[in-house]
Amino acid sequence: MNRLSRNISIILRSERLIAQRHLAVLRRQTGLMAAAGIAAAVGLIMLNLAAYFALSTSLSPAASALIVALVNLALTALLIGLAAKSTVGEETTAVAEVRDMAIEDIEAELRVAVEEAKAASEALKSMARDPFGALAPAMVGPIAKAVVKAMTK
Repeated sequence: MNRLSRNISIILRSERLIAQRHLAVLRRQTGLMAAAGIAAAVGLIMLNLAAYFALSTSLSPAASALIVALVNLALTALLIGLAAKSTVGEETTAVAEVRDMAIEDIEAELRVAVEEAKAASEALKSMARDPFGALAPAMVGPIAKAVVKAMTK
């Protein structure tokens, strides 16, 4: 029973650590996405104006606007790509292995308990069918002692 409670405790701790890592990565991704959004907004306002005015002196207004927009979209895609690279897998692999070992140990312990319960059930069934036959081996020793004791008197 002690192993069972220890394994359940290990499973719960492992799941909590995995969940904490998932939340940490989610917070990081959210922060990077927010930074990407802010960068995109600021970029669309400030850089667009500066680049547009700089390019419009040598290019047509439409070509200047297109070049500025493409640069801003490339910067946004880069920031989103950085946010998407954050994963949890490598950080939680060891914890997941410990959790899986604890689950396997619980399963093995439960299989043993089921086998013991089946054996006890079979013993009770055989005792119910032949109560004297089940008790006879246990009674042979005391009866033999009593007979030997009576014969020696």
